[in-house]
Amino acid sequence: MTVGRSRVAAFENKLRGKIANFYDKSSTVWEEIWGEHMHHGYYPGGKWRKDHKQAQIDMIDEVLKWAGVKAPHTVIDVGCGVGGSLRHIARKYRSVSTGKGITLSPFQRDRAEALTKEADKSDKAKGRKRLGRKLGFEVADAMDMPYRANAFDLAWSMESGEHIPDRPRFIKEIKRVVRPGGRVIVVTWCQRNLEPDETELKPREKRLLNWVSRLYHLPEWWSIDDYTKCAKDLGLRDIRTADWSKEISPFWPAVVQSALTPKGLIGLFRAGPETMAGALTMGLMITGYRQKVIRFNLMTARKATRTERLLSSLGLGGKA
Repeated sequence: MTVGRSRVAAFENKLRGKIANFYDKSSTVWEEIWGEHMHHGYYPGGKWRKDHKQAQIDMIDEVLKWAGVKAPHTVIDVGCGVGGSLRHIARKYRSVSTGKGITLSPFQRDRAEALTKEADKSDKAKGRKRLGRKLGFEVADAMDMPYRANAFDLAWSMESGEHIPDRPRFIKEIKRVVRPGGRVIVVTWCQRNLEPDETELKPREKRLLNWVSRLYHLPEWWSIDDYTKCAKDLGLRDIRTADWSKEISPFWPAVVQSALTPKGLIGLFRAGPETMAGALTMGLMITGYRQKVIRFNLMTARKATRTERLLSSLGLGGKA
């Protein structure tokens, strides 16, 4: 291994440790206040709503609808948190026979398993098929997933891409584990796209993003244009993107509001200084969205079928 590659590996290992520790410490307080879904809520038209937990569930449903997901059989949730999205998808689609979730946080993996067991008891009482027979959770790296190629119909990544240091490797790995014709969905925080006459963000914009990165353990930011180019370069098909920054705009003010309740303040204090520092970043996120330097972006794409790959190799189709 060269010195350069050794430094990159050391940086990635250190970052993985920081992310795992952050979520080990902060997941309890989040779950106590916001429940099992650790992501933005969906607010149609950017209008305030009181049912914030339902807004998070609506986010999952709206993304699935937007991406055109029909009846997946096998699902991988990359950056699964405590398993909320995967459990919801498995319940929403009776076609799901197998679901896997990966996270860097051992605590989140344990909570995902525990919450799934609790859901099993409820499902058994209601006469429904138990989720525990379908779902499994592991501590694993999104850049090196422990699954065979072509294993999943649907790869779902809800707000984890921003943490991943080598995003071309991340997208390549997602492509690898999705079957030919399978669908990829990535929902992630992005920096704004650069204008045609720009080569980089403005200094004040970079300062804001650097502060967010420092407190939330994020590597270099990407724009949705960066994600799109990477997906194209790797041969993914039918790439579509969207900006839902308006649709999530009430979310961070709602998080601030919940953090300032007695329950929220006690939870932050118990979680420790790192989680409290992360809480202070909420104001920076609000500023970033209002200044339009931070964007909430979606990307969906499809892995080429074997026929499309054959046609491409013969020069009769697009890149595969």
